[in-house]
Amino acid sequence: GSDDIIAGNVSKYVVLPAGYCGQPKKGHLIFDACFESGNLGRVDQITEFEYDLFIRPDTCNPRFRVWFNFTVENVKESQ
Repeated sequence: GSDDIIAGNVSKYVVLPAGYCGQPKKGHLIFDACFESGNLGRVDQITEFEYDLFIRPDTCNPRFRVWFNFTVENVKESQ
């Protein structure tokens, strides 16, 4: 559930529509936070254009999430 502890960063995580099989197409977003200061722990797709992003807590104070750092690739025009 959403209360799970998020331990690591997503690494080139491809979001595919439910039931889709095959290679990612343009518009199937690829999230990545596997780099220094990256802190994206989980991505849930809600609709075609809506995502819930779960940011890992700050290293020195797990009560806070005061910044975010990740990349998104494979977007299509007007997405």
